[in-house]
Amino acid sequence: MSSDTSQSAALRVLVGLAAFVVVIAGARAAQSIIVPFLLAGFLAIISAPYLNWLQRRGVPQVVALVLVIAAILATGFVLAALVGTSVDDFTETLPYYQERLQTEVAGFVAWLHGKGVDVSDRTFLNYVDPASAMRLASALLRGLGNVLTNAFLIVLTVIFILMEASSFPGKLRAALGTPEHPLEQSRTVLDNIKRYMTIKMMTSALTGIVVALGLAAMGVDFPLLWGFFAFLLNFIPNVGSFIAALPAILIAQLELGLFWALMTTMLYLAVNIIVGSILEPRWMGDRLGVSPLIVFLSLVFWGWVFGPVGMFLSVPLTISIQIALASHEDSRWVAILLGPNPESGRK
Repeated sequence: MSSDTSQSAALRVLVGLAAFVVVIAGARAAQSIIVPFLLAGFLAIISAPYLNWLQRRGVPQVVALVLVIAAILATGFVLAALVGTSVDDFTETLPYYQERLQTEVAGFVAWLHGKGVDVSDRTFLNYVDPASAMRLASALLRGLGNVLTNAFLIVLTVIFILMEASSFPGKLRAALGTPEHPLEQSRTVLDNIKRYMTIKMMTSALTGIVVALGLAAMGVDFPLLWGFFAFLLNFIPNVGSFIAALPAILIAQLELGLFWALMTTMLYLAVNIIVGSILEPRWMGDRLGVSPLIVFLSLVFWGWVFGPVGMFLSVPLTISIQIALASHEDSRWVAILLGPNPESGRK
């Protein structure tokens, strides 16, 4: 009997893994369809609290929905007007920066030769290529721009999601025909996801604004672009801040010199310490979060599945899965493994 039980358990594990592989392969093949809906869900989750706030103050649902959608469109147009030009200018100037970086690397290699270290330019660039940070930033921004060509579909989907949000609990109650427990669990999961996404949106916006203002004050080229980049990559804890800082630091080095490159580094460190290590944990609490290893693995995994947008949404997607797993006793242990070290919060 025990042998049959173990074989049955092993078979269930194999079937589950096979189903997981099939689902992920299908999601990757259909990323051009799935990614706009992921962005729409992301925007809907962030917008839902404002819609509910307007309705609680007596604003009719249709009017509140129009106001929220108008705010989303206005924000999108402002960002497109401010950042779009910077993206185009940066893309045109990218070869110049890459050439300057190669010259800087050649000068550094010559300095090493003077110190008795025999390293060829080609070997050094194979292992340490600063221009790759520029190419990565350009590729991420182009990938996001390609997805935003489906802006009409995204906004339309957001409208329908927000319209259905208020009636969905009633539909679920009617479909299940059971007591409130499953519905209450679903509501708790959605509330936690909304809370995480809203706080992350606020801290990311604060990070982007401070970075843009600081870089503009120092005279670094394309401050709005790097502020927007910091806003996007702040959704990826630890790793995202490092990726966002590299292009701005390199440009500060090329255009303004070593002192301003160090000042740019200090700006990013200060913003991420204050916002990421002080304000965000205080607002969010210790219940939500993932370990640094899971952050990195989710960045690689979701980036492979959904491209640049998957990288931006990697941690929100993982957090959503973690919250859903934590709401059930049978899967709570998986959520604990995904989360940060529980011992660190007790010290």
